[in-house]
Amino acid sequence: MIQKELKKLICYGLEKNLFTERDEIFVTNMLIDALGLDEFDCNEKFSNVDLESTLAAILDYAVEKGIIEDNITAKDLFDTKLMGLMMPRPSEVEFEFFSRYNVSPQAATDYYHKLSKDSDYIRTYRIAKDIKWISPTEYGDLDITINLSKPEKSLKEIMAAKNAPQSGYPKCLLCKECEGYAGRLNFPARQNHRIIPLALTDENWFMQYSPYVYYPEHCIVFNAEHTPMLVDRKAFCKLFDFVKMFPHYFIGSNAGLPIVGGSILSHEHFQGGRYTFAMEKAPIEKPIVFKGFEDVTAGIVKWPMSVIRLTGDSAERVIDLADKIFTTWQGYTDESVFVFAETDGEPHNAATPIARMRGDKYELDLVLRNNITTDEHPLGVFHPHAELHHIKKENIGLIEVMGLAVLPARLKDEMAELQKAMLNGDDIRAIESIEKHADWADEIKAKYSDINADNIDKIIKDEIGIVFSRVLEDAGVFKRDKKGQAAFVKFIEYVNK
Repeated sequence: MIQKELKKLICYGLEKNLFTERDEIFVTNMLIDALGLDEFDCNEKFSNVDLESTLAAILDYAVEKGIIEDNITAKDLFDTKLMGLMMPRPSEVEFEFFSRYNVSPQAATDYYHKLSKDSDYIRTYRIAKDIKWISPTEYGDLDITINLSKPEKSLKEIMAAKNAPQSGYPKCLLCKECEGYAGRLNFPARQNHRIIPLALTDENWFMQYSPYVYYPEHCIVFNAEHTPMLVDRKAFCKLFDFVKMFPHYFIGSNAGLPIVGGSILSHEHFQGGRYTFAMEKAPIEKPIVFKGFEDVTAGIVKWPMSVIRLTGDSAERVIDLADKIFTTWQGYTDESVFVFAETDGEPHNAATPIARMRGDKYELDLVLRNNITTDEHPLGVFHPHAELHHIKKENIGLIEVMGLAVLPARLKDEMAELQKAMLNGDDIRAIESIEKHADWADEIKAKYSDINADNIDKIIKDEIGIVFSRVLEDAGVFKRDKKGQAAFVKFIEYVNK
């Protein structure tokens, strides 16, 4: 059995061009060594091989023979090792990428994205498990994802990872040293990982795809050095350097401060991809003219967060204006709307920038952020408020800012249980697992005159979308009411002084 499954894997690698026929014997020998086989004798030819089932069969054999332990961590480490043995060297991938780039940027990314999937670096069969839908709101159609891609680890695995020796190599999940790394109990294997070198401004950077694809061609662009996140003029320059290289991709940066800065602040990186988010589709609600920058079209975007959009023929002019707005914002205080540049020496004002090409024009969305906390809002004043934590408690980073909610896996089971309880007329407050949704459920029941088995799933999904729009409103520094919008205009006028 194992020889047949191994032959399937070899045929898969050939079919996906992970290696050539010239390399087949070499690759085969490395694979049989990894599996502890003394010989190999299978001359069958296979096509359209299903990678998931093939790897599963090989992993079952490895467990049976005591090569690996029977848990998800060990299996992930081992199947990544096997896929890594079939991969071209980084220099070969780089050569192929830039050869295709000479044809077109899209040809290059098409090749690289396909390789990332074919190599199982992007585990497409896991990502397919994510629950995704679109929710209509007053701000447009928001993308909602319940993230199920990460496999559930056992308590034993979690504890083993926790107790495993700590290592400073690689320093983090974004470091270039991850390329080809074998992994360990508390760090994923990356033997099938290949990164593409880029020059942004005068610095060395790399591009890769995210193994957890939240949207089409979700890529990560990261500094070659392990250096902290920083949003400044140079960051704006780097963003536009990237879109000049890949005009079919957008790219954005998390803010550089805790709470409003995403999950990894220790390593400077951006996120991009080939997708049009709701924020990009949102129209200009109030045009703005900035003095000295009449050549740059500007305006406040109709969005739950506080967004200034800049569009121009010159990237440099857009950068100059963005830098002026951002540096002004960093030192700006308006106590009437609880915006403080700093308290006790701690800075609070930050920004989330997103760059793209709009036709032949350069465009930057500058999302104003603030991370101040209070006793009432210990997680952040401009953060999802407590009444929304039953759906979304985590930080609002770049992806959420653009209109894609990444929600925790717990919601899958909780929503199923909630639907059942609502249809049965059960006392939701008496059910421990979903008690936190009780007030929300009451609001939903009051809103809809007829909730039945045929429509409840759509109703719940639509209402989750509305909750997410409220989450984004909470994160907006200038609220959508008259007072907030007047304060927004006041800031614009301050920039224009």
